[in-house]
Amino acid sequence: MRHGDEAVADQHQPASAGIDASIPHSARIYDYWLGGKDNFAADRAVAEALVAAIPTIRSMAAENRRFVHRVARYLVGQAGVRQFLDIGTGIPTRPNLHEVAQQIAPETRVVYVDNDPIVLVHARALMVSTDEGRSEYIHADLREPEKILQDPALTGTLDLDQPVALTLIAILMLLKDADDPWGKVRVLMDMLPSGSYVAITHPTGDFDPEAMAAAVASASHGGMTLVPRSRDEVARFFDGWELVEPGIVPVLAWQPDDGAPSDPHAAYYWAGVARKP
Repeated sequence: MRHGDEAVADQHQPASAGIDASIPHSARIYDYWLGGKDNFAADRAVAEALVAAIPTIRSMAAENRRFVHRVARYLVGQAGVRQFLDIGTGIPTRPNLHEVAQQIAPETRVVYVDNDPIVLVHARALMVSTDEGRSEYIHADLREPEKILQDPALTGTLDLDQPVALTLIAILMLLKDADDPWGKVRVLMDMLPSGSYVAITHPTGDFDPEAMAAAVASASHGGMTLVPRSRDEVARFFDGWELVEPGIVPVLAWQPDDGAPSDPHAAYYWAGVARKP
C-alpha cells in the first residue's frame, strides 16, 4: 500500500463512516496483514507490533482464511449444511464464505455479523449472493448474542428449525474471561437445532508461549484485547457436541488440502468443528 493511499484512508474513512480511527480494531488489523487498504495508523501500529512479536503472523492470518474455505466446502459438500451464521466476519476478502458455499450449493444462505463500522461500509459487497441463495449482514457484537438472534436480518434469512453452521474464526480471543465467552457462545449454540455445526479457530500460547506473551503485551500496549487460550480452554466451547475428525488440532492440520503440513504448529491457532447431536 502506498503512503498516499494510507493518507486518503486515514483522512476520509472516519468522516464518511463514523469510525474512530484512533482505536485499533481486529478486523482492520487482519485487513492490513492480508494486504488490504481499509486500515488506519492505529491498526497498522498494533499490526506491526504483533509482527515484531510473531514474525509469521501474516501467514497465520492467511491460514485462518484458508480454514474458512475448507470448512465451508466440508459443511456444504459433505455435511449438507445450507445455512451459515458467521460472527466476526471481518473486512471482505474474496472469496468470502458465501461465495465458497454457493459455488457448491447456490441456495446456501449466510448471515454475517461484525461490530466494525468499516465492515458495515462494505456490507453491500458481502451481500452479493446468488439468485437462489441469500447473504445478509448484521452490525452487532458477540457480547450480545441475544440481539444477534433476534435481529430481523437473521430471522428473515435463516430457518432456525433447520441446521445452521456457526463460524467463529479468530474472534473469541477478543473476549476476556470476565466477558464469559463460553457463555456467550453457548447462547448461540443452544438456539441451533440438532444437526447444526460450530467451527472455531482460536490463538494459543501452547506452541510458543514466549512469542504469544510478547504478542499479548504488544496488543495490550496498543489498546487491544488479545486472550490466547489453551487447548483445554478451547475444548470447552465444544462441550456436548460431537467433534468432526480430526478433532481439535492446530489450524494447519484440520483436513488440510495438501496432506499433512510439515510443521502443524507453525500457525499458533487451535481449530475444530463439531456437530450438535
